[in-house]
Order: sequence, then C-alpha cells, then structure tokens
Amino acid sequence: MAINKYSITSEYHNISMVSRKINSFFNEHGVGQKIIDSILITLAEALNNSIKHSYLEEPGNNIDLIVSISKTKVEIDILETGIRRTNFEKPTIQFDPNDLATVPEGGMGLYIMESLMDSILYNSNKGVNTTTLIKEIK
Repeated sequence: MAINKYSITSEYHNISMVSRKINSFFNEHGVGQKIIDSILITLAEALNNSIKHSYLEEPGNNIDLIVSISKTKVEIDILETGIRRTNFEKPTIQFDPNDLATVPEGGMGLYIMESLMDSILYNSNKGVNTTTLIKEIK
C-alpha cells in the first residue's frame, strides 16, 4: 500500500496545487487516468465544500489529506476542524435535458461526487471532521 499526506490551508487556490501533487502520486503508482479524473473532480468539490461550508471561506485554516492506494482501491481522507456538516444526502436532480433553463444552479456538487465515487463517508469526532472518498480500482 502506498500512502502520502498533504496539508493545505482553506483558500480556493490551494485546491489546484494539491490536486496536481495527488495526480503525480497517482501516476507514479499506476492508477488509470479515468479513475484519476473521477477522483480529482470529486476531491475538488469536497475541498470546495470544506472551504465554503466548514470554514465559511475564512482563509488560513488547516485541511489535511491522507491518500492511500492499494491493489483494490484508492482512498482519500480529508480532515478539517471547521463547522460540522449535517446534510450529506444525495440530492435528486430533476430537470428537462432539452431546456437548460430548468437545470438547477446549485446543489449538484454532492450529486456529482456520489456519481463518481464508489463510496463517500463523513464522520465528525472530537472536533475533527473527516470526509472519506473511496474509488475501487477495477
């Protein structure tokens, strides 16, 4: 198993920097590009959510990431100490695909994350909030 740890602070520009580093880590360990793409899209959305909802866009707060790769899965734990999230239900997205005006403006992030990952878990324990992203390697 390969494990790497990363730390960023709660500013949006740090998301692309850490995504590039994680992309390199995945490439070094032979993770397929389709899996990498799904994970990085989900990771960006999860980090956006941490910055926006947990830290209320206040800069300078710590976000730690633990990335592990095994023969069967990739797992990313995102740890932060902001406001505990309470709603992680996958939304139902209903719109007319022939009428772009009916596409919802918000709330699609969790839907996209759930669609791209095999599992997303959330836990809050003793002030540490952990979002775990799991993608099976097939």
